[in-house]
Amino acid sequence: MRIGIVRENLADEQRVALTPGGVRSLTDDGHDVLVQRDAGVASGFSDLDYAAAGARLCVQAADVWTASEMMLKVKEPVEDEFPLLHDELTLLGFLHLAANPSLTAALLHAGTTAIAYETVVDARGRLPLLAPMSEIAGRLAAQAGAYFLQAPLGGPGVLIGGVPGVAPARVVVLGGGVVGTHAARIAVGMEGEVTILDSSADRLRSLDELFGRRARVLMSDPATLEEQLAQADVVIGAVLVPGARTPLLVTREMLAVMRLGTVVVDVAIDQGGCFETSRPTTHAEPVYEVDGILHYCVANMPGAVPATATSALTIATLPYVRRLANLGVGEALSSDPGLARGVNVCSGEIVCPAVAEVYARASQSA
Repeated sequence: MRIGIVRENLADEQRVALTPGGVRSLTDDGHDVLVQRDAGVASGFSDLDYAAAGARLCVQAADVWTASEMMLKVKEPVEDEFPLLHDELTLLGFLHLAANPSLTAALLHAGTTAIAYETVVDARGRLPLLAPMSEIAGRLAAQAGAYFLQAPLGGPGVLIGGVPGVAPARVVVLGGGVVGTHAARIAVGMEGEVTILDSSADRLRSLDELFGRRARVLMSDPATLEEQLAQADVVIGAVLVPGARTPLLVTREMLAVMRLGTVVVDVAIDQGGCFETSRPTTHAEPVYEVDGILHYCVANMPGAVPATATSALTIATLPYVRRLANLGVGEALSSDPGLARGVNVCSGEIVCPAVAEVYARASQSA
């Protein structure tokens, strides 16, 4: 199979879809891997590394797109790449189509088969391809919250861990999944006062066993949410509904109960965000202020640590990529229901119910 890897075009995105080691596995399997020049430089991988792994190097991204039967990306194609989609292509990457009707329309028009990493599940119902990026994003969220607490950056001037005789920052994590757990772990490690809210009784028990007295674990309900927002110095949005738009947990009116300078880190922004006032930002311009509340809403947080993120992503995705390439897309999908759950668009139709519902609503309102 001809497999393509191009430079990422999303703002400040420095990851690459596969390491040279991953490419070597594919070429050893007999596949033809095309890599755009400089695709891996920001992640610490040179063109020579990819050439030594057996890849064919291409100068122009368009040549890679045109020749490929399977395209590996990290983030969703941007608008300039829409014309390069075609009906003989299977696209793999983090697509977040529920928050991107324009890309959904482009995939439908092109007839491309689109497999979203964030909706692939394993035999236990977990999200194995999203998990490593969620781990990284959660850890970075706590770091970002701590950083932007500084007064010169617009925060309230609070040190996350405090000092003897002075209270630490209060960190509230909305959602106790992979992102929330890792955000809480880092915030606890920085000696913040951490509270995790979740609506699943089973998850609350697991979190309580994991953190013990190091963090408060509370059932999320409107009254508790408002109470915790009023006390917080940092609020981390870590809510995920696989494939669907993230539910809005915090309205603009609710910002009024929060203290001026509170830092909001909305990790869920890729799926639309869980704060009504959230909008995507970049690593170059990561924050903005609404009603005295500082918002950090970077849409590709793991892109800040591309060397770590690319290696972690390859570990997770390579077995699936090899299966698709070695068996063929049709057989690989039919033999693995969890991988088939990753298909969001195929042959001009939306096959992911959550994406279909959001796209239908967007089409009706357009």
